[in-house]
Formats: sequence, structure tokens, C-alpha cells
Amino acid sequence: MRVFSITIIILFSFVCNGQILSSNLGSYQDGDIIFQHSASAQSTAVQLATNSYYSHCGIIIHLQGKAYVFEAIEPVGVRPIESWIESGKEQKYAVYRLENLTLSAEQLLTMRAYLEAQIDKHYDLGFNWSDKEMYCSELVYKAYKSVGIELCHTKALRDFNLESPQVRRIMQQRYGTQIPYDEPMVSPGQLSESKFLHQIY
Repeated sequence: MRVFSITIIILFSFVCNGQILSSNLGSYQDGDIIFQHSASAQSTAVQLATNSYYSHCGIIIHLQGKAYVFEAIEPVGVRPIESWIESGKEQKYAVYRLENLTLSAEQLLTMRAYLEAQIDKHYDLGFNWSDKEMYCSELVYKAYKSVGIELCHTKALRDFNLESPQVRRIMQQRYGTQIPYDEPMVSPGQLSESKFLHQIY
């Protein structure tokens, strides 16, 4: 009897969690920014260098009534929000939205057009600021910049925390001895701390 009761409790928990997840997913708006700690090889290095839990981010856009996430991985693309969440560490994520600002229909069309134009670009392993390739927070930052909103100021590479062995190893792999210390960059952590955003989930 006890085993049966525990089974019922576990099943009920799964159902409730599913309902909560579905409810959350249905409440998001186009332009919301979603963050997670990704399972990528460089994720820990990004966290250490930026002093932030977040190592990956994307923008939520609804397509045919369903929520998708535009993101810069290899290559830049779009996938259902459920798949995006499942790919993160422990499926933890957070969603942020503009505070005291609302994107107009025209701005959303412009943002979507910008995001669609980036699809299939290679992921930018060197975190360069050119538009030739894209990394995740660069994509989000520039998508908002395309509609006249600068979420935060960029920082030079030298201004991040570069002392940990994991960070130094990644830098050695990516740059060798030619480290671009003055390259402007933006991180998921910087975006999450934007004065224009507030956390909704």
C-alpha cells in the first residue's frame, strides 16, 4: 500500500510540474530573453569569466502560436522552447522582460527579421564583435540594438575575470598568444543585469 501511495505522489508531482511548465511557457511574450547554464564545454569558463550563473541565452519568439528560442549555437538557429530548456543543466532557466518599455508590433517585426537574417551563421568561437559570426549574448544584444534599445554597455575582454585556469585554457585554445584584450564583448550575465530588464520567471 505504501509503494502504491508513493507512486501516486510521484505521478501527481510530475503532472503538477508539467502543468506549471506549460503555464509558464504560455505566459511568455515575443522579445523575452531566456537564460540558462548550458551543458557546453565552455560553459564553466564563461561563468567564471563573467561572475554569473548564466552561460547561454536566447530570445523567445512565437511562430505559428508556439514559443521558440532564437539562439547562437553552431550554427545560429531556432528551436522549440521545450527543447531549449531541456538542453540546459538541470533544466533550470530564467526569463527576463523589458521593464517600463513595450516593444511595438513594428519593433517586433524588425527584431524577428534581424534574427532570421542571422540563421545559419557560424558560432563565433573567438567572441569577435563583427557580424560575420555570432555568439549567444551578441545575438541578443544586437537584436535589441536593431530596434533602438541598448541593453547594456559592452566590456573589453581584459575587463572580465581571466585568472582562473579554465578561462586561461579556453583563451589559449581560441587565441594562442594573440589575445584580443581590447575586443568589445557582452556576456549573458551583463544582459541579465540590464537596467532595462526585470526577471519574470
